[in-house]
Amino acid sequence: MDRYSRMVTYLKVLLPLAALGLLSTLFLISRGANTEATIPFAAHEIEERMRGQQITAPFFSGTTSQGDEITVTASIARPGGPTSPAVATDLVAVISTADGGRLTLSSDTGTVQLESDIASFSGNVEIASAAGLLVTTDLLNATISGLSADSPGPVLATGPIGTINAGTMLLRTKTQGGPMHMLFNNGVKLVYDPRKSER
Repeated sequence: MDRYSRMVTYLKVLLPLAALGLLSTLFLISRGANTEATIPFAAHEIEERMRGQQITAPFFSGTTSQGDEITVTASIARPGGPTSPAVATDLVAVISTADGGRLTLSSDTGTVQLESDIASFSGNVEIASAAGLLVTTDLLNATISGLSADSPGPVLATGPIGTINAGTMLLRTKTQGGPMHMLFNNGVKLVYDPRKSER
């Protein structure tokens, strides 16, 4: 038997033994599996979920008759009843208008009243426009079927030209399919900052 044949014979025995040794160390080194299943919710979260119906991380998107796209997300939504509206928390709405404009609206909570065609956003309401204007208020009422909204309480707006304080605000289009306009009313005060407008 020549040298090559002897080496092949030895390798036929040694290689399977080496493979068995590697496999056995794999099982010895592997970690033990945790057989106790844990529920990924805290006890108070389970109690809240059992108290009433709710949807976690709801998502809604649609298009108005004018071609404006609306996307709404929330952390939790609860259905309404005969005497109470549907409620959602941590709302974020993105409106992309047909003319290329964009508005982002966020609030702590919101309610929807389909029979009245009204969605109300409340608690730390912020409206950010693509032009760099940020509007903050406590309450914003919007129509569900179209792009119009109003804030019946005080409004603070900051943007490229400075700061605007007003008693109320309207958000609407002047013509059907036209661009969105923010109209500030009731004691409007503008603090003009030329340094911001030059940037």
